[in-house]
Amino acid sequence: MRPLLVFPDPVPPELAQTLDIGGWAWKAAADTEAARSDEPADGWVGAIVMAGLDLEPALRFCRSVHNGDVNVGSLLLLVNGGHLQSLDPHHDLFDDFCLHPFHPLELEIRLKHLFRRGGQADDIDLIEYGPLAMNLETYQAVIDSRPLDLTYMEYELLRFLAAHPGKVFTRETLLNRVWGYDYYGGARTVDVHVRRLRSKLGEEHANLIQTVRSVGYSFGRSRWG
Repeated sequence: MRPLLVFPDPVPPELAQTLDIGGWAWKAAADTEAARSDEPADGWVGAIVMAGLDLEPALRFCRSVHNGDVNVGSLLLLVNGGHLQSLDPHHDLFDDFCLHPFHPLELEIRLKHLFRRGGQADDIDLIEYGPLAMNLETYQAVIDSRPLDLTYMEYELLRFLAAHPGKVFTRETLLNRVWGYDYYGGARTVDVHVRRLRSKLGEEHANLIQTVRSVGYSFGRSRWG
């Protein structure tokens, strides 16, 4: 993949770490001139512009990209909550924005979605359903951008259910498919893990996992629901 342009330089450590862990090739630029100087022959795959306490330098850089001074595929703006109202007149300068501080998985998902829309990125191993997103490569999960602290088996159960929305599974099937045929625990094991998952999803989203009376459990709704 072509490298990603990141403004400003130096890049904040938490952003650099997230990009490195995610396997992104990237290079920082302190200004438009530096971005042009280091620009690959076929342009930057995209840009992340991070606004500091002063929003204006970030907007100036976005404006340069928007005007074609730098060849960038898509642009993601990172801002803190205090800047949101100031963005209204400038939405034409960026393709998407993300609040800072950010959760690494949320930023990764936004980048992949942004570049996938333009055919610029390979698919990442993700499961997404409504407010839930799971990264199967890093074993991270978020609900409404809130990270979920899951045990390994909680994650595996949620992953399996979320991968088959609307399908009903008996407790015995879940034991076999999630815990494995060599697991000798009873059906109560499934009930306990479902109860814990619902608690961690929170009251608002606990009903993502539905109890099907006298059968077992299902996740979300099928296309027939």
